[in-house]
Amino acid sequence: MTTPPDPFDAPTTNHPLHTARDAFLDHLKVERRMSAHTLDGYGRDLTALCVWLAAQGIDAWGDVDGEHLRAFVADEHRRGLGPASLQRRLSACRSFLAWQVKRGLLAANPCTGIRAPKAPRKLPGVLDPDEMTQLVEVPADDLLGKRDRALLELMYSSGLRLSETCNLHWRELDLDGGLVRVTGKGSKVRIVPVGRHAVAALRAWRAECATGNPAPSLHADAERPVFPGRDGGPISSRAIQLRLRQLAMKQGIFKRVHPHLLRHSFASHVLESSGDLRGVQELLGHADIATTQIYTHLDFQHLAKVYDAAHPRAKRKS
Repeated sequence: MTTPPDPFDAPTTNHPLHTARDAFLDHLKVERRMSAHTLDGYGRDLTALCVWLAAQGIDAWGDVDGEHLRAFVADEHRRGLGPASLQRRLSACRSFLAWQVKRGLLAANPCTGIRAPKAPRKLPGVLDPDEMTQLVEVPADDLLGKRDRALLELMYSSGLRLSETCNLHWRELDLDGGLVRVTGKGSKVRIVPVGRHAVAALRAWRAECATGNPAPSLHADAERPVFPGRDGGPISSRAIQLRLRQLAMKQGIFKRVHPHLLRHSFASHVLESSGDLRGVQELLGHADIATTQIYTHLDFQHLAKVYDAAHPRAKRKS
């Protein structure tokens, strides 16, 4: 087998394989309404496959068989891709080829039955309730402090994704009812409760936006973002990531704090208290309950630690 090419060193235009790839990406964008981030991932994975097949002298999808795809996965593994990346790449290929079968472009999906190496299950990190309280209770004495407090309280209270937080507008918040309408992955809408501490922080932030600032971009009109950036549009993901890191150090949380850690902590704490896995699935907006089940492993880890610390015969004495 020849040395596998780097898929991003080779040209990707004017090749017959790319026509179907581009049509599939258009389908994901227009009909499936996938996010730009997801489309970028599919595009990179399918481009890698197109470039690899072209290097093997294949210029039609009908000529692709299972052995080609197994060789592709093996070459990508030799090129340094880990099990998780290979699983994602193979999943994109499988979806793409299944779409071709559905449209009558292929007789069968050559990806059926092909598996990537198993990735070790990595449990998400969480902050315990005391650490979360320490993090969210930042001083709210000025404009920036009120914004930070509202941001942290809302993300932890409602388990919002980073993108959902960035794109949230005031019209989607019902502070009287303690609810927020969230547009998540695949443009799916869900209604999530907002806790009383988050409601209080958001009211304070809205009042500050209405009266206490010189910038018109901060005015809390219904159509404006709850957390605007400098240009008045939604705050950037990167800005929130950097601010969380700064606030964690300022509050004495010496862990790697990132936006998704607040979502993990929300899910873990709700599941630990309620035991309602389906409820947590609805709150998080997970399409598949298998995605939510990872938090049952976190809950079991917590119980195991309690057991080890409390049971007189749990651990052998040194």
